[in-house]
Amino acid sequence: MPFKFESLQVWQRALDLTVEIDKLTKLFSKEELFILTAQIKRAADSVVLNIAEGCTGQTNAVFKNFLSYALRSAIEVVSCLVYR
Repeated sequence: MPFKFESLQVWQRALDLTVEIDKLTKLFSKEELFILTAQIKRAADSVVLNIAEGCTGQTNAVFKNFLSYALRSAIEVVSCLVYR
């Protein structure tokens, strides 16, 4: 694996989350299709992207901040699912 983040289990699971969210949003009603679907997909993508960005050539303190952003995005995903 060429990038450090690809070996992180948390990144791999976050990537799995994006796949599952994509499958789930295909089942959303027409009313939820554009607003909630876009929001939950962005939040799930943000988890993966923040882990990757924070891991790449950053200090541990910076990486910790990015993990905090990823956690907040994961909470947003959960909130969208509860809202639904």
